[in-house]
Amino acid sequence: MESPSRSSVIIVGAGVSGLSAAKVLIENGVEDVVILEASDRIGGRILKQDFGGVSVELGANWITGVGGKESNPIWELAQKWNLRTFFSDYSNAHFNIYDQSGKIFPSGVAADAFKKAVESATQKLKKLEADSCYGIDTKAAKPSSTPKTPLELAIDFMLHDFEMPGGDPISTFLDFGEREFLVADERGYDHLLYKMVEEFLFTSEGKLLDNRLKFNKVVRELQHSSNSVTVMTEDGCVFEANYVILSVSIGVLQSDLIAFNPPLPRWKTEAIQKCDVVVYTKIFLKFPSKFWPCGPGKEFFVYAHERRGYYTFWQHLENQYPGSNILVVTLTNEESKRVEAQLDEETLKEAMGALKDMFGHNIPEATDIFVPRWWNNRFQRGTYSNFPHDQVVRDIKARLGCIFFSGEHTSERYSGYVHGGYLAGIETGKALLEEIEKEKERSIESENQTVSLEPLLATTGSLSLTQNETMLYRVSNAIFLDNCI
Repeated sequence: MESPSRSSVIIVGAGVSGLSAAKVLIENGVEDVVILEASDRIGGRILKQDFGGVSVELGANWITGVGGKESNPIWELAQKWNLRTFFSDYSNAHFNIYDQSGKIFPSGVAADAFKKAVESATQKLKKLEADSCYGIDTKAAKPSSTPKTPLELAIDFMLHDFEMPGGDPISTFLDFGEREFLVADERGYDHLLYKMVEEFLFTSEGKLLDNRLKFNKVVRELQHSSNSVTVMTEDGCVFEANYVILSVSIGVLQSDLIAFNPPLPRWKTEAIQKCDVVVYTKIFLKFPSKFWPCGPGKEFFVYAHERRGYYTFWQHLENQYPGSNILVVTLTNEESKRVEAQLDEETLKEAMGALKDMFGHNIPEATDIFVPRWWNNRFQRGTYSNFPHDQVVRDIKARLGCIFFSGEHTSERYSGYVHGGYLAGIETGKALLEEIEKEKERSIESENQTVSLEPLLATTGSLSLTQNETMLYRVSNAIFLDNCI
């Protein structure tokens, strides 16, 4: 085992939250920071992949919340660094819903079903807010009506699993606006993070070379006391610090990847386990030619199946990458976990079956498929937290001595979103700065008390005090000095 490396602050995780916290600390004079990242890159659940000749986003893909009274900080970064984005109009998908025989539901029928689903969703969200105020477990909430038909199931999936994929959409939409923009930039969504870290970490020719950022450091144990922490990694490295910011995903916190010594208190572990983790999987399919409708209002289409969430929501990338001939289908939760556990060949067969139901059996076969596996990734264990109760969020993010918790799952208003993680990191960084300043004040006060005691100790001549007597003497110092005067 290597000798311990000492720093002021250790940040575990180089996702958007960990990096924004590091930015706050370093730019405010706390430069003795070490960032430990389990993988070989920054970004966490922001991840691009070369597929079919273009760059696709396996994780975060949209900037949600644009055009409102406040400016979304992620949208500001996208504008600052000219990230290529496209407005997503999901309303068009409501009129491109196919049944299993390949027929599109009449617009009036689809509109009525969608209106009914929106009313149900609105009632559910209002109930969630009311329950949250009274401390009722929001995970037990049910929609006012249960969807039954393939059309109702498809629309319900669109509303609750795709358009509002976790977090608190009401807060995001009210604060930042209801528009959403798809990131489709060859440099990747994570380009924003690389540009951000250039402002406080050493880089050269687009590469991160700052030795404070350490890749492939899988944290397995965290030993902590009230004023120090020791972090041990899988490769035998040991890091010591005064404080640690734990910005790993909520899925990792729920897993056994990181051992705490002493163990976390029960109230903390219960809060962590109560937080619902969503798995959101975008499956990419490459074709020799396109056979699906394109043009205005045709970017999204929906497959209505009797099984909820079964290859339901589809999108083509012709608007973003003309000629790419790529389709994306989104799965969530149990369907995601099921697909992650099977071979890609089986997933391809299922996806092609859904496409043949919609467009006929003469369509060309896909030439390639890519299936992200967020659930089985031990450094993620899911994609985001889903509408956690306010008190649960507060308990998860509450500090424990020298341990600070950060991430989108600690954002009370924007959990589940990139801007939630970004703002949570800033909040955590500021909270740690305040604690460091308080600790400095306490140290100065302690030193002053010690200095004031020295002249008095000199008058005792050869009197030798035991450690306990000295401690007692310091505690009563102020009173004793008054009596002397």
